[in-house]
Amino acid sequence: MLSIALAGKPNAGKSTFYTAATMAEVDVANYPFTTIDANRGVSYVRTDCPCLERDERCNADNCEDGKRYVPIELLDVAGLVPGAHEGKGLGNQFLDELTNADVIVNVVDASGGTNEKGEPVDIGDHDPLEDIDFIEEEMDLWLAGIVENNWESVERKSRSPDFDIDDALADMLSGFGASPKQIAIVLRDLDYPDDPIQWEDEHREALARDVRQRTKPIVVAANKIDVAPEENVERLLELDKPVIPTTAEGELALRRAADNGLIEYDPGDETIDIGDDVNDAQREALEGLADTMAEWGGTGVQTALDHAVYDLLDHLTAYPVEDASKWSDGSGNVLPDAFLLPDGSTPVDLAYSVHSDIGDGYLHAVNAKSNREIGEEYELEEGDVIKIVSTAS
Repeated sequence: MLSIALAGKPNAGKSTFYTAATMAEVDVANYPFTTIDANRGVSYVRTDCPCLERDERCNADNCEDGKRYVPIELLDVAGLVPGAHEGKGLGNQFLDELTNADVIVNVVDASGGTNEKGEPVDIGDHDPLEDIDFIEEEMDLWLAGIVENNWESVERKSRSPDFDIDDALADMLSGFGASPKQIAIVLRDLDYPDDPIQWEDEHREALARDVRQRTKPIVVAANKIDVAPEENVERLLELDKPVIPTTAEGELALRRAADNGLIEYDPGDETIDIGDDVNDAQREALEGLADTMAEWGGTGVQTALDHAVYDLLDHLTAYPVEDASKWSDGSGNVLPDAFLLPDGSTPVDLAYSVHSDIGDGYLHAVNAKSNREIGEEYELEEGDVIKIVSTAS
């Protein structure tokens, strides 16, 4: 399961975002370090289900009338403060928790209502743009420190006649989630001495920055748009970075209202349908949220997660089935499973995602939409429905 980590300074709304996206109860309060121990839960990314191409919708648990929700892990950890990479605040604990995350959502208080330490100030008093580079810098310097602390091992390995710097760095950074391929790409673009003993701090820091950018890409959730000065949000959107206007508090209110039958709403919808069983105060609040959604294209919580997986990580959704004509499993369930795979994945990759035995016994595959056999080099596309034929089936 892919893992998305919520980063940001204290009191930016990470825990509210987490609660809205998982509907798991956590501590939410208006003071720094509300979160001490990391919260881990299951959330979802949303895509169009292939059942929209058929006369009837599928009966999958995670499909709502053609809106398909695919599970991912969501991680909410303690907030960052300046100097976190040196251990200030709960920095080391926060940064260590990010090791296994595939992508980061940087939750920023777009209202400017909290200072750099996450302490409440008047709306607009703090410039939210200062919170963008700050998070990246702390992560980069933290990883640079890890590289520095472990560099002696690379120097020792360099004395071996069969030394390969790609392999040495891949070993050192594997715990950070860096693959050998990513290390090779980073080194190809870096200017560095052949002998690791001659590396300076600037080389190790450049390595750390590039590795972090490749292994932990970041999307910014410009949070609290329901109370933020519009110019703050516009300035954030002008950045040369992916920025999603977000109201985590608004999303949480909508999810709870939907659970209570007060509105019709699915995560990621851009509009809501307010029912008749609401009082005047509830209607006023919901209509205010509807206005915010109309201005910014929804609450942004689902959009941020979707962008992180489908755009930053370049993933797609594929659906394995046993019956190519009915798009079902052996029990008749239509499109029961959905898998997130990197762009460029093949039917063999999908087979291994289902089960290692299925992959080991792979024979061939059928594209259920065209009912044609496809080769093992075929590159899957978003929404493909694939029948896998395996000796282990």
